[in-house]
Amino acid sequence: MSVQRGAPEIDAIVVGSGPNGLAAAVTLARAGLSVRVYERAAHVGGGAATAELTLPGFHHDVCSAVHPMALASEFFRRFGLADRIDLVVPEVSYGHPLPGGTAGLAYQSLARTVAELGRDGPAWRRLFAPLVEHAEQVADFTGNQLLRLPRHPATALRFGLRALEQGGPLWNWRFSGQAAPALLTGVSAHTIRALPSLATAGAGLTLATYAHTGGWPMPVGGSGAIVTAMVDDLVAHGGEIVTSTPVRRLSDLPPARVVLLDVTPRALLRMAGSDLPATYARRLSRFRYGNAVAKVDFALSAPVPWQAAGLPAAGTVHVGGTRAEIRRAENAVARGRHAENPYVLVSQPSGSDPSRAPAGKHVLWAYTHVPRGSTVDQTEAITRQIERFAPGFRDTILASAGRSAQDVQAHNPNYVGGDISAGEISIRQLLARPVLSADPWRTPLAGVYLCSSSTPPGPGVHGLAGWHAALSALRHDLGVSSAPDLSPTLPDER
Repeated sequence: MSVQRGAPEIDAIVVGSGPNGLAAAVTLARAGLSVRVYERAAHVGGGAATAELTLPGFHHDVCSAVHPMALASEFFRRFGLADRIDLVVPEVSYGHPLPGGTAGLAYQSLARTVAELGRDGPAWRRLFAPLVEHAEQVADFTGNQLLRLPRHPATALRFGLRALEQGGPLWNWRFSGQAAPALLTGVSAHTIRALPSLATAGAGLTLATYAHTGGWPMPVGGSGAIVTAMVDDLVAHGGEIVTSTPVRRLSDLPPARVVLLDVTPRALLRMAGSDLPATYARRLSRFRYGNAVAKVDFALSAPVPWQAAGLPAAGTVHVGGTRAEIRRAENAVARGRHAENPYVLVSQPSGSDPSRAPAGKHVLWAYTHVPRGSTVDQTEAITRQIERFAPGFRDTILASAGRSAQDVQAHNPNYVGGDISAGEISIRQLLARPVLSADPWRTPLAGVYLCSSSTPPGPGVHGLAGWHAALSALRHDLGVSSAPDLSPTLPDER
């Protein structure tokens, strides 16, 4: 069954210009194909964009600010992202303030992290050293489709055993203090799910492993720099981008050999209509969307006055108190309630990149988790929680711009109900994302592929979903069996 009609006027069309859509477009263009990208918004990049959201001269990241997978992603390694843009890698990947004015700090150096965790240091080392020593194998295992035999079974087994421990009732047996379990809970809570679970543990172990290897980089100038590098490469290899052009139906598109969709299953159902086989359509309709984020951007007159030493050096700060406090907050959201003392992700990019704000001033990025579809502005809740660990924070605020979960969806329809993961992160939906298949990017419609975060390996700015979808399209519909060279300098240009 196919939705393509007439003689193709272009080889490949990509709908959506987020990092995954652009990764697909770059890969296809590098294979020598003609590529056109359609984007509904007036700007490219989806959530990976930078804009003045509060005051002139304050450059905020619209969605993502820190990119733990930018250096670990196989797509970005092949693309040579680190050679194309300037990345700042903070010495402290993430920090976690605790009651009483102390904090846990996850340095890029595993040894330093262990040394500063005191009596829990050896336990942290035993947990992470085997993963850090094989970080590329961890990235391969977690960054590809999980429904296949792992290429490195020993590493997969080590990872799986640790996920079982941290994803269930035994998650506290390893630690005796507060800092280490809080550090791990803060990074695991990125998944916006009840704690503990296998999915949250797997995500936390993965992100923490990256924190102790390449670190968690931030692009100089903001997340838009990543998009600019991808757009420049696409255009240099003959691709084109058409903005301000929503695609409501697949039949609206001009004929092409393949179409890759950086959209959610819900959007695919709407765009394909009755062309989709009924069985596949039912499977897509059962795809679950997760809970959401509410976001606040702040323009500050001074750095956040963290009470605990070391936190100003952290690229990301997980605010929420102890492991038990974060568990209560995240489990409240899982039950459909707004947490009284919410878990908050915080980043102050201007501390490492002065170009982001006027001299002496700062930008602050903050997310909290809320029930999907929430219309509540969380500015006060986020401000109050930061103030708890940074007394005087309110006095530094020059301006703020808040977005509810509904506002987040309005900005980007892929974030259904404010779900920035484009689908619930659960073990079931990591295996069946969006359906259980050895090639989940390929749809039953001839030449039509999904390439969004609703496909493996899931959310994050890594480009892997788009890359995998493009490779599948090259194999099945375009007669190209090998992955094209994505490096900044092609062999014939050296």
